[in-house]
Amino acid sequence: TPAKTPDERLPVMIWIYGGAFIGGMTDTPIYDGAKFARKGVVLVNLAYRLGAFGFLAHPELSRESGKGSGCYGLQDQVAGLRWVKENISRFGGDPARVTIFGESAGGISVSMLTVMPAAKGLFHRAISESGGSMAPLKQDDAPGLSVPPLKQAEETGRQFLAKLGATDIKAARALEAKKIQKAVSGLGTFWPVADGETIAGDQSELYEAGLFNDTPVLLGSNSDEGAMFVWTQPTPEAFEKQVRHDSGPTAEAILKAYPHATQTQAFKATKDLLRERLFAWPTWTWAKLQTRKGKHKAFVYYFDHHAPTSTDGASHAAEIGYVFGNLGGWGSGTNSVDFKLSDLMSSYWVNFAKTGDPNGSGLPNWPALTERDMTAMCFDQEPGARPLPNLEKLEAVDAYFVWRREQAKSGAAKGVSGRAGGQPALQNGER
Repeated sequence: TPAKTPDERLPVMIWIYGGAFIGGMTDTPIYDGAKFARKGVVLVNLAYRLGAFGFLAHPELSRESGKGSGCYGLQDQVAGLRWVKENISRFGGDPARVTIFGESAGGISVSMLTVMPAAKGLFHRAISESGGSMAPLKQDDAPGLSVPPLKQAEETGRQFLAKLGATDIKAARALEAKKIQKAVSGLGTFWPVADGETIAGDQSELYEAGLFNDTPVLLGSNSDEGAMFVWTQPTPEAFEKQVRHDSGPTAEAILKAYPHATQTQAFKATKDLLRERLFAWPTWTWAKLQTRKGKHKAFVYYFDHHAPTSTDGASHAAEIGYVFGNLGGWGSGTNSVDFKLSDLMSSYWVNFAKTGDPNGSGLPNWPALTERDMTAMCFDQEPGARPLPNLEKLEAVDAYFVWRREQAKSGAAKGVSGRAGGQPALQNGER
């Protein structure tokens, strides 16, 4: 905090770290909030439980609570927000001007907090970097669907206890923490659960019904998000086979939107399709729903600043150093262009925390997104507001999620998993 006295009433920014809901911590150097504080905000790093400790669902736990189980990490976040509301004025912060922001699983958390009744009134703006939760509930291994229904999550919990050799929750509680932590393997093993209370259901449907905490939102994704999660290069044939396997009647539109005639193109198409399904589509859909159903504006960005060696764009998490002003790690550079971009981005974030609008004196104009004008702030070598570069791909993927939602409602959804022709399955690996 830059405040000298408790009565300064500075805007507050609460950072929620990412890490696929199984990793992450508050003291990662890139999350140091000193540079934010110098721009006139109080910065809080919020910790929450992870993995089995944060997101294990089990029938016994549901019976204990009487309200379901599997959302302890999100409940920690709400507890943190309550603490800020009650105490931040002692640090010169304004409890009536609180912005929550996070990246990846942290951004997904921000998204979930916007539909949690328990979080109502605890924040007044929301920023999500590469994270949203707008897909239908999980259907086996369908790509892009991550939030499990309670019964499915409870079964995962049963299997996890069996892996631990624990006959019940009492036996599991007697185990050493390290043993439990070691048993957590694989991205997506533990995830916030649609428990019926903390997460009431499909978040897009909650927005459509007007059941959300209505605040201004600032949302975006990076141009090469998929690079972190795709390690092998599929052939064009393998890419096409996987898309047809996963995408049902929407496959043709997806194949048309993602050129894949050569192996180089197929590799890029694989990364980009993962980018849309896991990161870009959720934030874009969230922005549209906020614009359509809310009273407040949505501002969208597309981060494409990257090193010359990264030919396909900016990787997952590459924007964090620029936002915090902590350059030199996680894909951020340290030349004059990098420092200028970092100053620009952090200024937008701080302005948004102060007023709910990123615009300010001396900054390029950042228009709010509307459904008729899909304009985003593009952060690259020459930052400026331009049409969303990946709009055609977003629209193709949107049809996929519409189909998935229809499948869920009809009860006809079937599992889609596995690998085709050596290609990595395009599934829920993040965050």
